[in-house]
Amino acid sequence: MGEFIAICALIMFSVNVIITKVASTRLDLNTGFLISIAVNVLFSGFVLITLLLTRGQPLQFHALGFFMFVLSGLFASYLGRYLYFDSIAKLGPAKASTFMVSNPLFTVVFSWLFLNERLQALELAAMLVVLVGLFVVSYVPAANRKSESRELGSRISWKGLNGLSRLSRLSGLANPGVMLALMGSISYALGNITRGSAILDWNEPVLGGFLGALTGLVLQLLLNKKTRSFLSDLRVADKRGIWLYAISGVLTISAQVGHIAAMHYIPVSIATMITNSQPLLVIPLSYFLLKNQEGINLRTICGSLLVLVGIGTITLV
Repeated sequence: MGEFIAICALIMFSVNVIITKVASTRLDLNTGFLISIAVNVLFSGFVLITLLLTRGQPLQFHALGFFMFVLSGLFASYLGRYLYFDSIAKLGPAKASTFMVSNPLFTVVFSWLFLNERLQALELAAMLVVLVGLFVVSYVPAANRKSESRELGSRISWKGLNGLSRLSRLSGLANPGVMLALMGSISYALGNITRGSAILDWNEPVLGGFLGALTGLVLQLLLNKKTRSFLSDLRVADKRGIWLYAISGVLTISAQVGHIAAMHYIPVSIATMITNSQPLLVIPLSYFLLKNQEGINLRTICGSLLVLVGIGTITLV
């Protein structure tokens, strides 16, 4: 059951990548992101109210679960997204996504430390196969990275949390973009752990998704300077771009709720690994819908097969 829910979340996350790619050509990423996260809150709030009115039993409040869901909004919906988007601007999408492959690895470590999860040897081996496959798929030769960084750097102007950018420059021995990508990966992993901790004690995935999205939206409105001009930007924005980002918001919150729900049935680390295997679906979708903009080659196919073998092994264990 948990594996099926996680795979459904994976499909929604993957479709969202394609929609976001198309939407970003029509509307500024900063404005689009605010549209998406606002729709996260509105859609999950609507589903939550509908669910509470129709299920016939009152909501039982759980203080620790509530706190953990809110904390997941800080780590994943806000901090993780900020760091990831900033790393895209500095490194380019391909290299940034390569570092984000480490998210499941950090989640495994944190699950072992904080949730006392223990995986079987075969599950660990399968996860290693998936991680290797994701790295192979995401890797882009150095010659292609500089052009991507220049292109994305001119399109992404992410403001807010200036202290984090200064923090990433404290180490003179490390590339700031790499530091941001790794910090983003760790932040996403902490968001997974807080969600997993909450869902084990308080099985309310829709409420958890709503609380996380609401926390992320509030922090964006308070700390992102771009929000000051959001309404004026929205008035002159491309209407199709607005709708695409709105659809993106529905897909992302639905996928997040699915990810949280899967954690109730299977280990947090396995649920995270499955939902993070997006290149497995994004690449063939990109090939057919975006005319092979990702440049599929033999390496891509081999990496995708490794991911497929790893996920298949886990679902059959």
